[in-house]
Amino acid sequence: MTPTIQPYATISSIISPEGSLEVLSQHEVNRLQSTSQNGLHDLLRRCALAVLNCGRPTDDSVAILEAYKDFDIEVLQQDRGIRLKLTNAPAEAFVDGQMIRGIREHLSSIIRDIVYVYNEIQQHNRFDLNTGEGTTNAVFHILRKAGTLKPGRDPSLVVCWGGHSISREEYEYSKDVGYHLGLRDLDICTGCGPGAMKGPMKGANVAHAKQRRKDSRYLGISEPGIIAAEAPNPIVNELVVMPDIEKRLEAFVRLGHGIIVFPGGVGTAEEILYLLGILLHPGNREIPFPLIFTGPADSAAYFQKIDEFLVYTLGEEIRQYYTIITGDPVAVARKMREGVNTIREFRRHQQDAFYYNWRLTIAREFQAPFEPTHEAMRGLALHRQQPKHELAANLRRAFSGIVAGNVKEQGIRAIEAHGPFVLTAEPLLMQRLDELLSSFVAQGRMKLDGQPYTPCYVLK
Repeated sequence: MTPTIQPYATISSIISPEGSLEVLSQHEVNRLQSTSQNGLHDLLRRCALAVLNCGRPTDDSVAILEAYKDFDIEVLQQDRGIRLKLTNAPAEAFVDGQMIRGIREHLSSIIRDIVYVYNEIQQHNRFDLNTGEGTTNAVFHILRKAGTLKPGRDPSLVVCWGGHSISREEYEYSKDVGYHLGLRDLDICTGCGPGAMKGPMKGANVAHAKQRRKDSRYLGISEPGIIAAEAPNPIVNELVVMPDIEKRLEAFVRLGHGIIVFPGGVGTAEEILYLLGILLHPGNREIPFPLIFTGPADSAAYFQKIDEFLVYTLGEEIRQYYTIITGDPVAVARKMREGVNTIREFRRHQQDAFYYNWRLTIAREFQAPFEPTHEAMRGLALHRQQPKHELAANLRRAFSGIVAGNVKEQGIRAIEAHGPFVLTAEPLLMQRLDELLSSFVAQGRMKLDGQPYTPCYVLK
């Protein structure tokens, strides 16, 4: 049953956008206002409410929508550009009647990306999204439109993945890692939300201030289904909304110069399998890509479980692609700094761009959008009689479906209507998968609101 949230006070206001949002055509404004099947209003409303509600500790998008049934956002076209009319918006997004500037920037970024993706990606034949080249070009153009590509900068962007529902100790540890990364002139890119996505940014922010570093980057990459549940944390100073989870993940690996994984749940496992599946591709064997799993000393058992599952499903050689460091933020930062330096020299030698990893081969099964319906989840090939990168892709899809059933509105409603997803695998793999997922539940890594976890899946 979906938990209820008692709404705070609300404010109605008309505001001007902040940042890079351009003047919109009347057609674009009409599309944002339309509630028809082809309209964008519902998508805009859900994402905008999450951003305005960023101070609330919940990841249940359905509960948020229920709590703010009367909230609405309307794009108004005026002679001097557009304005945003907000009705019954969460009052915490305002200070003395004025919207917090960072929240206004995030709202503008959402509108910019929703409009651009719809007009130039989804409704335009310039990108063939059924091909790898077309998809990679689409991701590039979305990032370029957002101003995210920085040609004049040396490699410095460290992607941080991890759970939003983590212990205080794990959160503080992620801050310490971010702090030591920041001291070493490294920037942070995350999935926008709380927990292990917020901690590294907070730590790096303090370190950058101490180093008097200018133009520091705190980049958040999300997609509508996730942003509706996990609003961007306030430190994010660059926000990009990708159209789906696959393009979001591709943006991370194309932009990032290294990845750090903190403890998390199924969403983190999904990201790990995505990246390792790519690195296992024969075309990527010679491409350096630093990957570190880390957490406080008490998380050693967590990473042991992850490591055992990866070795069982993908083979002993998978260990060559990642390093596990626990309880030592300084060692993590030093190892990542060395890895980023290696990336810089490799790309200089290959005459590759620092700001976008064109050379990385991403197989089609990691790019094609996966819609986690009950039928699709039941039909996943979860067995070891297939190439390892294909098994990684199918395991990634399984975890993606569980994430949808946990936090995304469409997934939650599908579970309420038709019951849990059914996953079928070979017996030993099923046992390992069950052990891993059960450990996530036991450690409280599935929900943020403190409610008992009811699995959105069954294993058969």
